Amino acid sequence: MQVNGARIVVETLIEKGVDVVFGYPGGTILNIYDELYKCSERIRHVLTAHEQGAAHAADGYARSTGRPGVVMATSGPGATNLVTGIATAFMDSIPMVAITCNVPNKILGKDSFQEVDIAGITMPITKHNYIVKDVAALADTLDQAFVIATTGRKGPVLVDITKDVTATLCEWEPASERGSAKASGGGCDLRFGAKATRRVSDEELEEAAHLIAQSRAPFIYAGGGVIASEASADLRKLAERIKAPVALSLMGQGAFPSHHPLYTGMIGMHGTKASNMAASKSDLLIAIGARFSDRVVSDASHFAMKAKILHIDIDPAEINKNVSSYFSLVGDVKDVLSRLVVKLPAKETTDWNGHIDAWKKEVPSAHGLGKRLHPRFIMETIHEKTGDDTIVTTEVGQHQMWTAQFYPFSKPRTFISSGGLGTMGFGTGAAMGAQVANPDAQVVHIAGDGSFRMNCNELSTISHYNLPILIVVMNNGTLGMVRQWQTMFYQGRYSETTLDRPPDFVKLADAYGVRGFKASNEEEFREALDAALSERRPALIECLLEIDEKVLPMVPSGRPIDELILEPPEE
Repeated sequence: MQVNGARIVVETLIEKGVDVVFGYPGGTILNIYDELYKCSERIRHVLTAHEQGAAHAADGYARSTGRPGVVMATSGPGATNLVTGIATAFMDSIPMVAITCNVPNKILGKDSFQEVDIAGITMPITKHNYIVKDVAALADTLDQAFVIATTGRKGPVLVDITKDVTATLCEWEPASERGSAKASGGGCDLRFGAKATRRVSDEELEEAAHLIAQSRAPFIYAGGGVIASEASADLRKLAERIKAPVALSLMGQGAFPSHHPLYTGMIGMHGTKASNMAASKSDLLIAIGARFSDRVVSDASHFAMKAKILHIDIDPAEINKNVSSYFSLVGDVKDVLSRLVVKLPAKETTDWNGHIDAWKKEVPSAHGLGKRLHPRFIMETIHEKTGDDTIVTTEVGQHQMWTAQFYPFSKPRTFISSGGLGTMGFGTGAAMGAQVANPDAQVVHIAGDGSFRMNCNELSTISHYNLPILIVVMNNGTLGMVRQWQTMFYQGRYSETTLDRPPDFVKLADAYGVRGFKASNEEEFREALDAALSERRPALIECLLEIDEKVLPMVPSGRPIDELILEPPEE
């Protein structure tokens, strides 16, 4: 049958199992929005306040489900407003398909109104991107986009379509009639140039097993790749079999239960003493689905100097990129771990585990409670009231680190945060995407006052769709992480970090039709939290914190990770 390009886009999305699209309309993408209107009973569209919010929402949808998120925007500024969201997804290996439309073919490249080379702009921050100028290529291009976004190391793909292509008629058949293996969006079609994930050989597994069996002080450093491959249960089996302590990167939070006796906490710049010392003293460091970010290793020349490094990752480009490995296994983490663990002899608890337990007891005195309103109290109370299944999103800054340090995550895909790019303004959109994807879940968005200002316009989206998100704004009246550095390394020269200015966040929430509460001490916070959770509606709690509350431990930039600052410097 003959349909136009816009209908092909919508039908292909439905074939892929896409149930919701986030976006913002405009001139060049009007034909697609017209088809979305006609198909509104089969596919949902969520209109955000800004294209960046839509990109972050698609990202949050993907992180909370493992399925690709889809975002749409028009040409020019609509497309460029997606760039930060696409880069955020790219840095954290999140599957996303971004669909933009451009000016018609006949005026492409002529600096036409709202024209921009979005394919050129996003080339460094996508797994692949396309510009579609022929309607006959449109269906196959979209098929390819979903395969690439979800195959191997996942990531964002952009498809830019000229407006005339969305209006041109083309012969097209539904997947059920054309019998296309591509239509399901699963697996890997090598005709598209997507590489099949390499399978680790039995011989390689035997060598890795020998390394582990010979180790007397094994240590596991796991990252977001464990969550991406749905390998959390396999990680736990490995750790328990060899009695290895486990530390998680920021992106790995939730991949291993925080209450498990082998868990040592986060590793790196704001990691625990137990994690950082274990990495420095172990004789075998097993890195799983992690990329040795500078925020983890700090001084790479002094990282894990006593250890042989066994690196397990799906992406061969990560092997020996930041830290040299003694041996590596390149393949899907779940496949590797499930086959590796059965080759390993069970180990007993040793003195090594005793050293780990001793380091666990060395925590900053600032982690104690009893202050006016401490981040640890906020995190633990939220968990106490909402439980293990709560999905927590964050912005970027001190509140993000406090969440990773103090919130007791026990399940994958319950912590959603921008890791690699560190995108302030990410979390509000991500919370929307997570809530839309998981309508029955409790979603809590933890924000800093500086970050929340950047995309608080999305309160209109949250209110309009009655998304029952609880927003907790940690208001310390400053860009807290930057101020912490200014205090510790810039002799207290607080250049442009004090936020002594509007808005009143409770009044702002009220203006958008969101219930607002304020808390300055533990009792007020408990009362506000109970009130906020008493109704299945959006709510915001503004928490007033001390301006100089620090994130500790802290490793100064460029120093070995075992040189932690545990106590705040004298003011």
